[in-house]
Amino acid sequence: MQQGLAAWHHYMVCNDINLLPDLIADEAVFHSPVVHRPQTGKAKVFAYLSAANKVLGNETFHYVRELVDGPEALLEFVTEVDGIMINGVDLIRFDHDGRIVDFKVMVRPLKAINKLWQLMAQQLEHQA
Repeated sequence: MQQGLAAWHHYMVCNDINLLPDLIADEAVFHSPVVHRPQTGKAKVFAYLSAANKVLGNETFHYVRELVDGPEALLEFVTEVDGIMINGVDLIRFDHDGRIVDFKVMVRPLKAINKLWQLMAQQLEHQA
């Protein structure tokens, strides 16, 4: 699990989309803060995580807190997008090989959720 978390941090620092596929298990599930149904499968999780990186992964993004319990990690982040401060949490579960099997994002405040919904929808549409 520690190798998976270290690989995730490396991906976030390098911002190299080519590293992402190897971090995601085939049966992975993504839980969006704005989409009702979980997104299942490597391709969908890749789409959401890569879109989120484009939307949130700017020079202001950084993790401010990390809690690890076995294969589970809680990573609190802050970033600013279009003048809106975003505070969120990534809840990540890794498999025995260090790949992501479950990724849940929670975001606050409401203004940030609305902005994130708008920008993620645009990014996902662009990817399609």
